[in-house]
Amino acid sequence: MYGMIIYKTFLLYIFIIVVYRVMGKKEVGQLSIVDLIVTILIAELAAISIEQVKSSIFISIIPILVLVLMQIILSYLSLKSNRFRKFIDGNPSIIIHRGKVNFSLMTKLRYGLDDLLSQLREKGVKSLEDVDYAVLENSGNLSVFENEKDYPMPLIVDGEMNQETLEKIGKDEQWLNQVLKREKLTVKEVFYAFYTKNETYIIKKSDLL
Repeated sequence: MYGMIIYKTFLLYIFIIVVYRVMGKKEVGQLSIVDLIVTILIAELAAISIEQVKSSIFISIIPILVLVLMQIILSYLSLKSNRFRKFIDGNPSIIIHRGKVNFSLMTKLRYGLDDLLSQLREKGVKSLEDVDYAVLENSGNLSVFENEKDYPMPLIVDGEMNQETLEKIGKDEQWLNQVLKREKLTVKEVFYAFYTKNETYIIKKSDLL
């Protein structure tokens, strides 16, 4: 009995390592909702297999493989479609905008002031007054941009304009199209474009080939 438990534990340990290598390297704090669900289900299936000594190990291995296949397909679809990615992962939320805390959004997200202050302290920020922008990422991490610091703001991500950024910098689609026209580019040809220090920087999709 104990020998079978040890055997199953060892085999599943090696198998799950291989599974996560296939799914891609990610830190715990970077897991998306889909990644987190898959992780929990894999852990549960492995535990069930170890507990049920007399059952075949393939009872857990087969559903784990199905989960991995689903995760790979969803990751591929998220990579190819911004709309699908937003549907699965959601959008980052701007908690602090130009030094002002968006309490209504925090309430909607069930994200308390204590949570905000705690994460600011983790970033080494002593006071809310020192923060220009704070973004709650899909992973739950808080990205903090302090006052008097220039940081890149995404204008185009994978061929799609970011209207929110355009509004923040006081620009519109016509302005961005003019910038692209000077570079002889269309929006769909841009992999990533960002705005910082009153300058626009562009990474073309063709540069990645």
